[in-house]
Amino acid sequence: MKLETFRPIVLRGFAVVVVMAVMGQIQAQDAKKTSYPSMAPLDQYLMARDAEIALARSAAPDSISKDAEILVLGQHGYETAVKGKNGFVCIVERGWTAGSDDPSFWNPKLRGPLCLNAAAVRSYLPRTIKKTDLILAGRSKAQMFEGLRAALDKKEVPAIEPGAICYMLSKQGYLNDQYGHWRPHMMFFAPLTEPALWGADLPGSPVMALTDAEEGLTIFLVPVGQWSDGTAGPVGEH
Repeated sequence: MKLETFRPIVLRGFAVVVVMAVMGQIQAQDAKKTSYPSMAPLDQYLMARDAEIALARSAAPDSISKDAEILVLGQHGYETAVKGKNGFVCIVERGWTAGSDDPSFWNPKLRGPLCLNAAAVRSYLPRTIKKTDLILAGRSKAQMFEGLRAALDKKEVPAIEPGAICYMLSKQGYLNDQYGHWRPHMMFFAPLTEPALWGADLPGSPVMALTDAEEGLTIFLVPVGQWSDGTAGPVGEH
């Protein structure tokens, strides 16, 4: 498929699932692409425990991830696999943390490793936990989003704290079927704000942004030059 024009965006609700959106004309062969209309059997979303721990740690440099708490996905939700001592939490998100219109929402291959700082642990991580708990309780996609909005309205899920960030530097992540792990990048979470105030999405700016009015959230993405293992990342858009 020839891509006329594209740039990386994050679809609503998923800090970690970075997808490449085609802004130009879509070719007819797009109709043949793999679709995921419903949830696959849960086992397809699960991983061997040690493999998931390693994948979660790969989200950030060893200097951060070696002392981070590690969460892994079990039959009934995320559980602590390794206790941390530096305030960071590393986790591998699944497709259901994407936006409702994201074609990868039910993709069982999707793995989004991220490592969150303490502010993001307190204010972003509860969204991932809530979405996962609702999905594993058998809620539909629509019911999951309704449940999240209700939790936000009741302040059962907190607003985003200033200073909340995460690392997404894993070579092993799988963020969509077309571009795999995309590029190493940092994500900065903020309460709903105007992206231009951060210089995001302006000509020549390396900062990209997503504004999600429903969740009261703005996410800024900043590509960086290397993966968590110190090797060089790809240069430019691809």
